[in-house]
Amino acid sequence: METYDALLAAIAPTSGETRTILDPATGQPVGQAPVHTVRDLEQAIAAAAAAQPEWAALGHDARSAALLKAADAVERSAEELARLLSREQGKPLNGPNARFEVGACAAWLRAAAATPLDPETVVDDGETRAELHYRPIGVVGAIGPWNWPMMITVWQLAPALRMGNAVVVKPSEYTPLSVLALVHVLNQELPDGLLTAVSGGRDVGEALAGHPGVGKIMFTGSTATGKAIIKSSAETVKRLTLELGGNDAGIVLPDADPKAIAEGLFWGAFINTGQTCAALKRLYVHDTLYDAVCAELATVAAAMPMGNGLDETNVLGPLQNRQQYDIVARLVDAARDSGARILLGGDPDPDRPGHFYPATLVADIENSNPLVTEEQFGPALPIIRYSTVDEAVAMANALDVGLGASVWSADPAAARTVAARLEAGTVWINKHGAVDPRIPFGGAKQSGYGLEFGAEGLKALGVPQIING
Repeated sequence: METYDALLAAIAPTSGETRTILDPATGQPVGQAPVHTVRDLEQAIAAAAAAQPEWAALGHDARSAALLKAADAVERSAEELARLLSREQGKPLNGPNARFEVGACAAWLRAAAATPLDPETVVDDGETRAELHYRPIGVVGAIGPWNWPMMITVWQLAPALRMGNAVVVKPSEYTPLSVLALVHVLNQELPDGLLTAVSGGRDVGEALAGHPGVGKIMFTGSTATGKAIIKSSAETVKRLTLELGGNDAGIVLPDADPKAIAEGLFWGAFINTGQTCAALKRLYVHDTLYDAVCAELATVAAAMPMGNGLDETNVLGPLQNRQQYDIVARLVDAARDSGARILLGGDPDPDRPGHFYPATLVADIENSNPLVTEEQFGPALPIIRYSTVDEAVAMANALDVGLGASVWSADPAAARTVAARLEAGTVWINKHGAVDPRIPFGGAKQSGYGLEFGAEGLKALGVPQIING
């Protein structure tokens, strides 16, 4: 186990261009990040290609054993990783935040190691025998976001490594230190060259997406960037797994208990201060419960402390970057100007250091309002009134995205009936955003394609091969 200072020193650049990373809660420096180049990327891909055949030859059992050791390494450095994550990303140590994210890294590594994936007998009728196997792709490129930088990087690299691939990681320019530190810790238990993080700019991401030596790209981020990656990958016919924008809808049915569901609704929307692809971003509530749900949600939200993530009392933090802060502020201001009612928040302190925007609830808002139709990706939840379930379903399905959705009801069977009508990759009942490493996860419509997690996620990191005979 390394101390926090030793961990920072281990990833500190020794040459080349650097960039100062600032704490979004204080504006103070966190550390220096390397600004890697396309040449650095070329070297990383070459090293990955050289290391991959021997790693693939080890077989599933040996690779899984290495992933379990990597999970142990993460746990040995868990507090140091969580502290760095909190300072760079802004999320608090406590609550479903920094310590939670580091713990999820270890959990997903273990799940990738433990998930069985045996050859499947497709036909065996006495005359014909055909088996379906999954072979390594080769080198996988993993391009990650700034909101859950460590956890989503593990979502990408753990199944890729388990399936016998090498991985080159390109972290977000906003949160490179967290990913560099994570990769440093993982590499204590992995062969040299197999896993590398290249911390560069857009030119590095574009080069990775189009590189002929990379067989697959995994990307989590905006729909616009996902579309650019699709174009970049076309020339080399890369395999892709894309988890893109969400703007998830939640529907509260008229039989729900407002008090019982209020905290679940809050965390569904405000986990990571709303900076989550599969967070609840539009809440549809039946007329008969509307005022009660608004009141109960406001009570829960008002009690949640927001501040510097290293303060153990806080569970909400700042927006990670000023650009995202400005998007949230613009959308809330436009909602207020349109006549919507601000139940809570919407009044950031202009003199407060950092990118803090208060937890904000907006009621009596039209479904066509930009706060509803655009993904705010921050701590501002619009609450829309509906009269019939058909109306709620139509409004929930009206957008061109569909990562997740949720239905809230005292009757799970009734909730499942409504869930089946929603156009989303995952629909949760009486919860929202609860991902599980055993359960496949992926989007519908322009929220991307391909599945992660479980056996289906492993299959997505392999090349299917039929052995016939």
